[in-house]
Amino acid sequence: MNELQKIRIDKYLWAIRLFKTRSLATRAIEAGDVTCFGEKIKASRTTKVGEQFEVYNGARDWVIQVTALLDKRVGAALAVQYYKDLSPEPDKKEKLLPESFFFYTGKRRSKIGRPTKKSRRDLDTFKGK
Repeated sequence: MNELQKIRIDKYLWAIRLFKTRSLATRAIEAGDVTCFGEKIKASRTTKVGEQFEVYNGARDWVIQVTALLDKRVGAALAVQYYKDLSPEPDKKEKLLPESFFFYTGKRRSKIGRPTKKSRRDLDTFKGK
């Protein structure tokens, strides 16, 4: 396999699966959500092994160190071999917040809120309307 010497940071962040698309990675970099040692960077910046980046991808803050370069997107199990996660452990409150979104399906709970059409007809019948 051809050993990579350098690669664009937007392509690297996409390849290690921190962003779903390369354009999302580019937008995050332009918005200042990706920094290298506290400094804003450009999407065309090349990255090398050993560099450290702070990344916010909308769901979580990451601090990653590049351990190997990758230019093609691979499975999640393989992608973790190409960076080292140096992120601080989130607080319990922050840890519960993203998980709570999985339990909300967008539907209201049964028998709470507005009555259904059937229950409204039953109420009308009961009231004698």
